[in-house]
Amino acid sequence: MTTPATAAVHKIPFGHKVAFGLGMLANQMFPAALGIFMVVLVQDLGFPAWMWGILFFLPRVFDSVTDPIMGFISDNTRSTWGRRKQYVFVGAIVMGISFIAMWQLQRSDGITYNFIYFLCWSLVFYTGLTLFSIPYVAMGYEMSDDFHERTSIMAVAQWIGQWAWVIAPWFWVVMYDPTWFENADTATRTLSVWVGVICMLLAMVPAIFLPSRSSKDDTHLVPLTWANVGGGMKEILTGFVEAFSSTPFRKLCYSTFLIFNAFNTVAAFSFFIVVYHLFNGSTSAAWIWPTLFGSVGALVTTFAVIPTVAWMSRKVGKKNAFMLSQGISVIGYVLLWFLMVPGKPWMFMFALPFFAFGIGGLFTLMMSMTADVCDLDELATGKRREGIFGAIYWWMVKFGFAIAGLLSGAIMSVVAFTPGAAVQPAGAVDGLRLFYSGVPIFGTLLAMWVMRDYDLDEARATEVHAELERRKRCGAATSSQGSGARPWLEDHGLHLPAMLGSPLAGKTPADISAMYAEQLRAGVYGLCFSAYTEGQGAGDQLTEAQVRRRVALIAPNTRWLRSFACSEGHEMIPRLAREHGLKTMVGAWISADRDRNEREIAGLLTLAEAGLVNIAVVGNEVLLRGELTEAELLAYIQRVRAALPENVPVGCVDAYFQFLERPALTAACDVLLPNCYPFWEGTDINMAAPYLRRMFGLVQAAGGEKRVIVTETGWPGNGQPVAGAVPSAENAMRYFVDVQQWARQEGIKLFYFSSFDEPWKLRQEGELGTQWGLWDKDERPKYIA
Repeated sequence: MTTPATAAVHKIPFGHKVAFGLGMLANQMFPAALGIFMVVLVQDLGFPAWMWGILFFLPRVFDSVTDPIMGFISDNTRSTWGRRKQYVFVGAIVMGISFIAMWQLQRSDGITYNFIYFLCWSLVFYTGLTLFSIPYVAMGYEMSDDFHERTSIMAVAQWIGQWAWVIAPWFWVVMYDPTWFENADTATRTLSVWVGVICMLLAMVPAIFLPSRSSKDDTHLVPLTWANVGGGMKEILTGFVEAFSSTPFRKLCYSTFLIFNAFNTVAAFSFFIVVYHLFNGSTSAAWIWPTLFGSVGALVTTFAVIPTVAWMSRKVGKKNAFMLSQGISVIGYVLLWFLMVPGKPWMFMFALPFFAFGIGGLFTLMMSMTADVCDLDELATGKRREGIFGAIYWWMVKFGFAIAGLLSGAIMSVVAFTPGAAVQPAGAVDGLRLFYSGVPIFGTLLAMWVMRDYDLDEARATEVHAELERRKRCGAATSSQGSGARPWLEDHGLHLPAMLGSPLAGKTPADISAMYAEQLRAGVYGLCFSAYTEGQGAGDQLTEAQVRRRVALIAPNTRWLRSFACSEGHEMIPRLAREHGLKTMVGAWISADRDRNEREIAGLLTLAEAGLVNIAVVGNEVLLRGELTEAELLAYIQRVRAALPENVPVGCVDAYFQFLERPALTAACDVLLPNCYPFWEGTDINMAAPYLRRMFGLVQAAGGEKRVIVTETGWPGNGQPVAGAVPSAENAMRYFVDVQQWARQEGIKLFYFSSFDEPWKLRQEGELGTQWGLWDKDERPKYIA
């Protein structure tokens, strides 16, 4: 077993942590104030318990439905400001305005009108909350890739956010003090203005002050066309299912659901228990004690729990810190049963330090652990989906919150408790107390059982991060040219014997140059056609003149030409290749853009009907890029296979290991078309050709009797090394000669990548991505004087 690499710690400036934390203060102040003000609906405006339950339930269900959609939109937004900031800014404005409007309730309008009015504005408010919170949380996940720095970020944010729970309980004092306001509903109309405006400004802070990277030219994102967004629920649900299929993530969601929503089911009861149990139903006698219950608990969380949990996380790991903090909270809930003593309200203070570990420890750890899961997901899928993961996580929270609202009303009905009544039936208050301690204890213990075997610890998270960093250095995530910069052979124990070196190892540079010129003049089996000239890039329209010129230039050196698309001028390539007597491997470019996929498939079929396709290719490295599921890709392959005559083989191009790991893909293809890049797997040049032979042999064994054609292999002439693979003119010529000699000797059919250098890839792949051509960007032979 290899020892996980130690990742470098990337410290985040404290000012950025504070900026993120001020957003958290707004994110928590709105629900904190909402929870306080909601009491007014039943205590002062006379709403029955069933209305109160509906107002808790429906808006939060609406919120939970829109969250995954917002996560999808946020993850795939292309803009100069990046993927998140603009939504955070607009969401802050919508939240602030709607929160103020929501509480402008007048007794004279009647209960029915106020109920409908409040419900409608609640839906607007929760729309703003979705716009703000999903991108905002994703911004936090993206701030650092360090295991402990993530906890530090969330600890600072939670510390600042906790002040909402310190401040909000004091609203009770103001609301029910006649020297401030004549009644509580008048108080909420005024206080909501202060809360709305201040929190709106706080919520804007992350959008204004946190740095972001432009996503305007990120071609890996799904285009947010009306068709994709409006008809993209399948994609959203697919992302939802894929993300939720992560076992560690499911455990985080389930445990948060159980703890947070068990707490919220009974949270509103604290006011009623203090007033009715400790002070016999008198709000004036209760005075400041309901406020102290919430405020002191929040202060303990702020100054003791969050720093302690962050310390425990560093010392014993996140999972163990979770177990310890939640175990302490169970003690707190038990103590609250015994320390709520009429006539001695001060006694419940002794329970608050224990009680506060529940929610205080939960989000400090869980948001940090979710960021770790995003890394694990990227390792498995190649996608960064903080928005989707944040949306799903908070969907669980909010959907549970909605259920909690219904349960609150149901529990009050079960125990026959009537808010606002001067006298309660016998046993009603004790019934509330029993549920107040019992529900959170049950939820917390069940959550601890769920988390008992959570295994994404520091060692594993560090190993995942190190692998992601290695892939990034190798250009794996963006390369359209290779097997994903993953040492698949090494990972599977298929190391090459040391004696299998290159027969060219002793040759001089002059020898290699002469052999290269000879091999190129003799011609290759196939070349991958690079269509774009300097100044052009993916999506630009090709002209017939440039395609004709380039095809004519390379035609004497190859028998086959491979194209990658069937639209935007690429459809001319097969016809012009045939004019030079070349055979064609014609590809339809398949991606997450479903509309374009249909155009590409139609173009491929049209070319095939015209007799211009010798081998039909459906997609290039779609599975490697993670843009479609295997089932979706197979459906496209089957459509093309059914539409073409049997004498036109149909296949799919992808990294060689995809055919080893996906038997259904191998079975669906008439011919196996692997991309094999020893370079991207960090292979020394002297072992590169044997490494290629091993790749080919494995695919050949997996395919049985099926024909195997290497659709891409090559070596760059310049750029950054990938482990032991060094780009250089000499190594590029050496690899070319080695590969061509092997292919000729053993009758291997092989397409070399690439015909021309591709300067358009500079932004996505750096210099390395531009340097794979046998001809340069100006169409001159690179390695022949």
